[in-house]
Parts: sequence; C-alpha cells; structure tokens
Amino acid sequence: MSDRTATDQSARPENSVRSVDVAPAPAADRRRWRVIDLWATVGPLTVFVILFALVAILRPAFLGGGGLSIVATQCTAILLVALGQCLVLNVGSIDLSNAAIALFSAILLAKTIGPAGAGGLVLVIVLGAAIGALNGFLVSFFQVPSFALTLGTLGILQTASLIISDKTTVYAAKSALLTPMFGSAIGGLVTAFWTAVIIAIVLWAMLRFTTLGQSMTAVGLNETGALFSGIRTRATKIIAFMFSGLLASIAGVMIIAQAGSASSTGLGSDLLLPGITAAIVGGTAITGGITNPINVVFGALTVTLIPVGTAAIGIPSEAQSLVYGLVIIIAVALTISRKRVGVVK
Repeated sequence: MSDRTATDQSARPENSVRSVDVAPAPAADRRRWRVIDLWATVGPLTVFVILFALVAILRPAFLGGGGLSIVATQCTAILLVALGQCLVLNVGSIDLSNAAIALFSAILLAKTIGPAGAGGLVLVIVLGAAIGALNGFLVSFFQVPSFALTLGTLGILQTASLIISDKTTVYAAKSALLTPMFGSAIGGLVTAFWTAVIIAIVLWAMLRFTTLGQSMTAVGLNETGALFSGIRTRATKIIAFMFSGLLASIAGVMIIAQAGSASSTGLGSDLLLPGITAAIVGGTAITGGITNPINVVFGALTVTLIPVGTAAIGIPSEAQSLVYGLVIIIAVALTISRKRVGVVK
C-alpha cells in the first residue's frame, strides 16, 4: 500500500504540470468567442450597411434611380434559396440541389400555370417539397453524404429541366395570382421581397420558440447527443431538407412572377453560389447549429449588391465569382464553431 501511495504521489506533480501546459487561456478564448458572437448578431447588417454606403458614395445615381428597390427585386429568389440552405446547414448538412429545384419549378410552372391555374402553383410547390424530403430521407436512412447526394440530384434536375423545356425558353401565361408579387410595392419595395422577409421571420420564430426548431439546432450542434436526448434526428433532417425544397420551389414561383418565362440558362440558373454565399454571409455556420434567418435577409441583400459594388470600384464582371469565393472564405472563417471542432479538416 505504501509503495502504491508513493507512486500515486509521485505521479501527481507530473499530471498537474501537464494539465497546466495544455489548458487554454480562458481570457483569450472568451475574447475570441465574443468576436464570433458579435459577428453572428450584427455582422450581416453591418456588412450590408457598409457596402450600401460604399455603392451610394461611388455611384450617387444608385440611390436616386431606385437602387434599393432594384436590389430588393433581384434579391428575392436568392433570399428564398438561402433561407432553405440555412436550415439544411443548421442541421449539419448542405443542399447543392435547391437552386436546381428552383429552376425546375419555374420551368414546370411556366408550362402548367396556363392550363392548370392555381393547380399548377400547388403542384410545383408540393413537388419541390417532395424532392427536398426525398433528399433528406436518402441522407438520413442510407447515410449518403449530403454533399454527394444533392450534387447528384442537381445533375438529375438540370437534365430534367432541359428535357421539359426542350432546351428553349418557356413562356408562362399571365396569372392574376402572380402579378401582385412584382406588380405592387410596399414602402418602395416589391411585395415579393416582403413575402420572403415574412417567411424569414416565421423561420426565425420556429427555430427559436418551437420544439422542431430547437431540435434542428440540437442536431446541428451535436447529432449523437441529440439522438441520446430522444430527438428523432432522421425525421428532423428530412424536415430540414423538405423546407429547403419547399422554399426553392417558391423561389421558382417568384422567377415566373418576375420574368414571365423560364429556361435552363435564364433567370435563376445561377442561384447556387449566391444562395450558399447569402446563407453564410448571413451568419449561418457551415459546421451546423448556428443560424438566424433574419440575418440571412441581410446576407442576401449583400450578395445582390456585390455585382454593383464590384463594378463601382472598377472590378470587371468576369471576376464576380472570385469575389463570391473570397466572401465565402471570410464568412466561413468568422462563423465556424471551433468550440465543437477541435481540428478543422
């Protein structure tokens, strides 16, 4: 017993020194997390205000020419796609197919709204939600990585869009259901934009105050812990993907309401990168568990302003994707949660 006691006592100093050596500096960590929390709270709004002020200074005609109204109009489809993306990112996955769902929905609606009327509208929204739910089902039950699965869905939907559109532009019949979306305005901004903002507020309330929303965040923060807590993680993921498909199909409806036509290379064909960028610039952590749909509104506005801002400071339009890439890298660096990810891969 005395030998064991002596051994234990001799081991204590070494262990205590080792624990001191690897212990992080609490004050430095707290300062780092305060910066990250501050970005998640007011960062997206601040970035939008700064960029908007920069454009207004360099291009004074932007304000006088109804620039904010134009940005809101162009922002609507991006915002809806980004809201769906932020929900999927919040559960720790990614949806590369939701922009393709939007375009597919727009083409399908253009072909059906004439003969089917409101029935065509219901059809595309239900179908978009079903495609999203199917993505979530395959990710959850077959353990297919969401990146790979939705990349495959993207290819399938792009091919389907080409087939049903016959590789040409499909023009939609005029509909009294869609005309008010971009034909009327509230406070100088189109009704479609305010509709997307209301959806963002509803999603924020869902994530903050409902069991479903809190379950989504719990799955994103720690899926194993959420499972042991009794949360139905598979069903939660399916619902998140379903919302992504649903919102993407609504974005497709807005494309038809705005342009009156759709094609595989027309309006909405380039929503994927702006949608992901808007979600991340809006404070959504790519590691999951952190998102605020209201901030995603400012993320979408910022992304829509990027082409105007880059042109104002003399960056050619060909470099727009480069700017998007830099914005994504910076935003991911600011939002990634290193508290839960010890080693970033």
